[in-house]
Amino acid sequence: MTSAPKNADQPAPATPVRAVVHHHGALAGAVRSVSGMTLLSRLGGLVRDVMLIRVFGGATFIGSAFLAGFALPNTFRRLFGEGALSAAFLPEYASADKTDPVAAQRFASLTVGLLSIVTGLLTALGEIGLFIALWVTPADPDRELMLKLVMLMLPFMPFICATAILGGMLQVHGKFAAASSGPLILNGFIIATGAWHVWNGTEGGEGTAYALGLATVLSGLTQAIWFAWLLRPYVKWTRVVSEAWPRARVMFRRMVPVLLGLGTLQINTLMDTLLATLTIWFGPTVLGVPYPLTDGSNVILTAAQRLYQFPLGVFGIAVATAAFPMLSRFANEPERFGSTLRRAVRLSLFIGLPASIGLVLVRDDAMAVLFRFGGRGMTQSDIGRAALVLAGFAPGIWAYSLNHVFARAFYARGDTMTPMKIAVSMVVLNFALNITLIWWLREAGLAWSTSIAATVQCLVLGVACKSKLGVSAMDRTALIGIGRVVAASACMGVAAWLTLSALPTADSWREHAVRLSAACATGALVYPALVFLFKAPELRWLLERRANTSP
Repeated sequence: MTSAPKNADQPAPATPVRAVVHHHGALAGAVRSVSGMTLLSRLGGLVRDVMLIRVFGGATFIGSAFLAGFALPNTFRRLFGEGALSAAFLPEYASADKTDPVAAQRFASLTVGLLSIVTGLLTALGEIGLFIALWVTPADPDRELMLKLVMLMLPFMPFICATAILGGMLQVHGKFAAASSGPLILNGFIIATGAWHVWNGTEGGEGTAYALGLATVLSGLTQAIWFAWLLRPYVKWTRVVSEAWPRARVMFRRMVPVLLGLGTLQINTLMDTLLATLTIWFGPTVLGVPYPLTDGSNVILTAAQRLYQFPLGVFGIAVATAAFPMLSRFANEPERFGSTLRRAVRLSLFIGLPASIGLVLVRDDAMAVLFRFGGRGMTQSDIGRAALVLAGFAPGIWAYSLNHVFARAFYARGDTMTPMKIAVSMVVLNFALNITLIWWLREAGLAWSTSIAATVQCLVLGVACKSKLGVSAMDRTALIGIGRVVAASACMGVAAWLTLSALPTADSWREHAVRLSAACATGALVYPALVFLFKAPELRWLLERRANTSP
């Protein structure tokens, strides 16, 4: 296990107030940049998923097959683009760029070259394995379609891995918004392709699924080219990389532990997808017992995931992404490191807690507004099932957000093993809960398993920050601030619940939209007002361009 730096427990040298204020302001500015661009990408992702359900006609087999085929490369996007590869690469690159930009360029050149070779070989081996699976397994049109879609979209992996490295470099150079623009390209390709098929009346078939798969791969290539172009003012690629090998060995040695430690949510999500598509692979029974999920379960699951991942991506991951370069730079400065960590925790909870409460309250109306349209949308029964799934995912939003922050704090200090060990335990816990709860709660059992495992992981990581890093994520000021946020969130939830209770039960799309709008408007008015009344500073931190020292 990698220990904290030797000076982590020593009294920190006096840090000028101006320096602390400056890096707090930098954090807020970076969060705004990442959140703004991520908001656009998540809105695009929401439109993308609505488009896919429109194209494939609700919770259908072909929709589940496409989403399962898309899940594998998309998991790589989340693991690498938002997680492991960037987390392992960024501290080394930031450290090199701070002292020797030429060495940083050589390290980046070596990393991108090696990564291209490795991921290219893995893609080739994956394609061979899938081809063999198609050849040796009994003929089944449903299973064959899913395997072919995975084969088609697997080349997305090397492109998106390269994009992850390039995006991390953009973050180090302060280009947080540009580094967050990749998903916009992915969503744009898929939405445009789906809209073309809808316009021409050719949606819903296998040809549409293959066209959307090809669009996914092309979007990955486009992202890599775009990010490389954005880096032209900062990086000169070179073949002289021999001096960069020591840094590369450190990065790759950290990568697997980081992959497990930071990718728990993505691994659990992929596990959920596999369980939700089990009937496609093996039929409607397991050992002669009827399986509780159906061919359309993956569509139900994906629809709910999109909604809880919206606030998580827009703000939760944005805070962690913005904080990570600063935590890496301040790894040997305990006062700045601890201050940055505590502020990131408070900012994550500031949005995570009200988002958890709000989504639980509006689950039925939100699902109906987004996915109940015309004859090709979800049925009322599908909407009810998806709302129950969202009710399971939503309570864990605050925990998903904090897990990203805590894990990055460990990686910034060079400790990759502690988050990995905790994460592996949580994956086992999640799987045990999955195979237990689905028999009673169907798809919602997968969601509750994810939330429970994430909450346990968050609590354990928070305690480990103190014992392993010698830095407390909670001091007296932070606890008081979090108490204000909890009180404001609870009062907001009561106000939104009273608003919904005063409105009639919805039957039509318009009535659901009225209820959803009223609840959201209530929350948007009440929560900031309570924040102001309770003198909670988090909103001011985010809005002010000049930092301040008030707690």
